[in-house]
Amino acid sequence: MDSVFPIRLVDAKPLAPTVFHYAFVRSDGNALDFIPGQFIQIHFDYADGTPAKRSYSLATIREHSLEPGEAVEFAVSFVEGGRATALFQNLQINDEIRCSGPYGKFVLNERDTNERYLLIGTGTGITPYRSMLPQLEALMGRGIEVVLLQGARTREELLYDDDFMSFAAANPNFKYRPCLSREDISVDAPNVKFTHGYVQSVLAELVPTPGQDVAYLCGNPNMVDACFAALKEYGLSTQFIRREKYVSNV
Repeated sequence: MDSVFPIRLVDAKPLAPTVFHYAFVRSDGNALDFIPGQFIQIHFDYADGTPAKRSYSLATIREHSLEPGEAVEFAVSFVEGGRATALFQNLQINDEIRCSGPYGKFVLNERDTNERYLLIGTGTGITPYRSMLPQLEALMGRGIEVVLLQGARTREELLYDDDFMSFAAANPNFKYRPCLSREDISVDAPNVKFTHGYVQSVLAELVPTPGQDVAYLCGNPNMVDACFAALKEYGLSTQFIRREKYVSNV
């Protein structure tokens, strides 16, 4: 059985109408050795006592493992009638929940020799990229380019966009491309370009190229499948298209 440990809520704030950002610290005083892009699992019980768990990618901006007392951060999308949603909605500061992990291989690969990363995410699928920002900054210092495509219906539903816009302003090799399916807006900010449409519609503009690009896809399964198919048509092989699908759990 995976080792389960307690984490204590220290902060909660809204990110979007149905998404909250949570920050916890380990109650047992231990460090959390994680790689940006990995996820943790929250353990809880249904009303009838049946054990359940939900997975959440860590959003903590970190270039190394979390020391004791440092925040474990992630975003939770509320689903009407969801039992995990009820768990988080009822939490108060200093309440404890159970956790295990981290898990997953949706991480940057130090053996990559690409010239550009295409990071594509929708909904809470954007959280791994927030965690990767320090690693990306180091890579860009060696000449790598990074393009982040973030999909949402409206600007109000963009998650962590302030972080990405600030990062784009400080790093010329980082291009931030929010794609809004229900709004057509323009924002004057360095290295930021808003697009009216879906993230996959921007791929033709970027012209993904074998040997040059490595792509990461995270979020809505339909988006992941559509972008995967499009990237394959551009000639990228499967090993250079890394995927993680997010499915809403109740």
